[in-house]
Amino acid sequence: MKTVLSDGGAIGVFDSGYGGLTILRELRRVLPQYDYIYLGDNARAPYGSRSFDVVYRFTLEAVNFLFEHGCRLVILACNTASAKALRTIQQNDLPRIDASRRVLGVIRPTVEALGNRSRTGVVGVMGTDGTVRSGSYDMEIEKLYPDFTTVSQACPMWVPIVENHEADGEGADYFVRKYVDALFSQDSRIDALVLACTHYPILYDKIRRCVPEDVDVITQGDIVAESLADYLRRHPEMEERCTRGGSCRYMTTENPDKFTDLARIFLNEPVAVEHVDL
Repeated sequence: MKTVLSDGGAIGVFDSGYGGLTILRELRRVLPQYDYIYLGDNARAPYGSRSFDVVYRFTLEAVNFLFEHGCRLVILACNTASAKALRTIQQNDLPRIDASRRVLGVIRPTVEALGNRSRTGVVGVMGTDGTVRSGSYDMEIEKLYPDFTTVSQACPMWVPIVENHEADGEGADYFVRKYVDALFSQDSRIDALVLACTHYPILYDKIRRCVPEDVDVITQGDIVAESLADYLRRHPEMEERCTRGGSCRYMTTENPDKFTDLARIFLNEPVAVEHVDL
């Protein structure tokens, strides 16, 4: 499909599912003046267990869709897409599509924040199987903080727990404890814990109770929002292209009623959503 160029538009926010709504919520809190389009590829979620090639292809389709709807700046509010697709899109696809557009992810700003959050230099990362297997956090941490040690733990049950409305149940307690214990059994010196999946803030209170009191449990929403604010300050040419109407448009590749139901978990408010095909 041909990309439609325009002078300005909404900020696009993409996730394979619902977790990116936790990022969107913070973006709208910190930067309420801008227009946003949220796109969830819920029909093809989860991305976590898919190959690099498939995640890249799906993510590029979503980015192009948002570009076609006027977005000049797109945030990949998905750790798996950021890990498996962002670099290729930035390096190979944007120069071909439109060099003035930008696609940003959630991993880099999260890692940048670690410098002020860890005293021991031992950082825990909890994410989907795809994010953990990609090694993206390990590589980014090694690049910025070569003296740090990264300890990772995949948590395959946490997303299904959240999306099946079981975050407050006893089953959630069991699986939160199971994965937290598995992480700290690898290295008890961990003092900063990155929740490297945008679903995980829904389980924050349970996770907080399972880790030592001196461990800093890091969620991504506020970090990404502040990073975007800083990016727009440093790039006034992009900031000027972001329209300011304070609106938010929601789109999903799944059933809109299902999206509306699950969106309440992440936003605590009802939303109107449109069905789209990528």
